[in-house]
Amino acid sequence: MIPRFRGPAGALAGLATALTLATAPTLASAAIPAATAAAARASAAAASRTAPGSQPEAARLAVGGADLARPGIVVNYPGRGARRLPDVPASAFVIADANTGQVLAAKDAHGLFPPASTLKVLTAVTLIPLLNPDATVVASRRATSVEPNVVGLIAGHSYKVADLFRALLLISANDAAVSLVQATGSFDRGMALMNAEAHRLQAYDVVAKQPNGLPAAGQVVSAYDEALIARQALALPAFMRYDSTLAARFQVSKRNWVTLVNQNWLLTKYRGGLGGKIGWTVKSEATYIGLARRNGVTLIVTLLHCTPLQEITSGERLLDWGFAMAGKIRPVGVLVKPLPSVAASQRSGDAGAAKAGPATAGHGTGGAGPRGQAAAERASGGSGSGSQPQLPAAPIAIAAGLIAAVAAGLGRLAWSARARRQAGNRSGP
Repeated sequence: MIPRFRGPAGALAGLATALTLATAPTLASAAIPAATAAAARASAAAASRTAPGSQPEAARLAVGGADLARPGIVVNYPGRGARRLPDVPASAFVIADANTGQVLAAKDAHGLFPPASTLKVLTAVTLIPLLNPDATVVASRRATSVEPNVVGLIAGHSYKVADLFRALLLISANDAAVSLVQATGSFDRGMALMNAEAHRLQAYDVVAKQPNGLPAAGQVVSAYDEALIARQALALPAFMRYDSTLAARFQVSKRNWVTLVNQNWLLTKYRGGLGGKIGWTVKSEATYIGLARRNGVTLIVTLLHCTPLQEITSGERLLDWGFAMAGKIRPVGVLVKPLPSVAASQRSGDAGAAKAGPATAGHGTGGAGPRGQAAAERASGGSGSGSQPQLPAAPIAIAAGLIAAVAAGLGRLAWSARARRQAGNRSGP
């Protein structure tokens, strides 16, 4: 769905969208920066060549270190004074230091399992840098027919992007996930962006088919790749703000408001808890991503195919072990660095083309200038080792870039006007 705007600002945004659609059919949303969308198309093409089914199995399993390819538990205990790794009822897990990238221990790190709602973290880290938080999205029948619906979107009603992200991460709203991917212009385009972002993070085990993680044939993740995605989430301040919100109000319709209460009790019951995501389906059983920080050490824990109702307590036990052993244990692997964004590669190779297609808007992480593209670049840093092939850059057509530049300026005016009008009645905790 194309984000809609009202009043004079809406006319400007509508013109911007029409110009963009007329010259670049793949840019179907005024909320998506032109250069970023062009880069995403190239990334999606590259991603299709490195999917689990098309990449040599040995190469996929080798990402992060040889020890992580082993299906059992891997941990390097020191000679003395070692705290034993807790026995948790999960088929796969990873406990890693987000700052250093060191994987402290793992079990079947690259094993392929259905993700359930933990896939929503990938949905969020992909779309937060691309979608303007103050834009509105018209809910489609596809979004509102999702079961379970959760937040209760109504077809034809408009919802603010920021509110949809809160619904996505606080109460795991499946309908919000569909609306957000459709805000890129189409469902298929949004899913291509998600898979491209997974491959930029070198999460080659991921095959995403539903943005909410609901069951889909062939949809899989690994505990290692979810740790890569979680590390990217930590690098996005907007994600952390949404994810750590304890409660928020959501306007379903003119007279119907609901209260969203964060489902992840790690935030309130675990010392140092930062956020994360829970998930469950019959096939996946319980899945979990947990984030916590103590004394300057930030840890990521991911669990797949865990006994239901034990995923958070199991995550807490692994986090306790990780905080006790961080700096005292030899790592079993490393969280690899993300690949450079295609947009960044384009700028270094063709500065003129990059200037012709500025980003229009996005959450970003502060600073001046176009936010969508800049946010993706600022968030792409990380720690790790190893040399990996870079995704190829795709040239941006000059004509499309010029039109995108006009659309960008008009779109910024529209969003600014809307933000001023709504500044006094935004929903919050």
